[in-house]
Amino acid sequence: MFFTAWAWVLVNAFNGAGDTKTPTVINVFCFWLFQIPLAYLLAKYFAFGPTGVFIAVPVAETVITATAFVLFKKGRWKLVKI
Repeated sequence: MFFTAWAWVLVNAFNGAGDTKTPTVINVFCFWLFQIPLAYLLAKYFAFGPTGVFIAVPVAETVITATAFVLFKKGRWKLVKI
């Protein structure tokens, strides 16, 4: 839950600054291109079943938090003009 809260704060900080492209890219990459394939691999390929799906959720949230933190620290969101 810790990483989920930080992910929400960081991603929504981009939105609050007027940068909507960065959260969109983070969500598309981390949810659609990372979490869903990871859940499928863990559930089917590694035979974890539903447990594999539940493992993929916090792993993806950790990746979202790390990605958002790195992008936030780079500070390109400060250059967005509204």
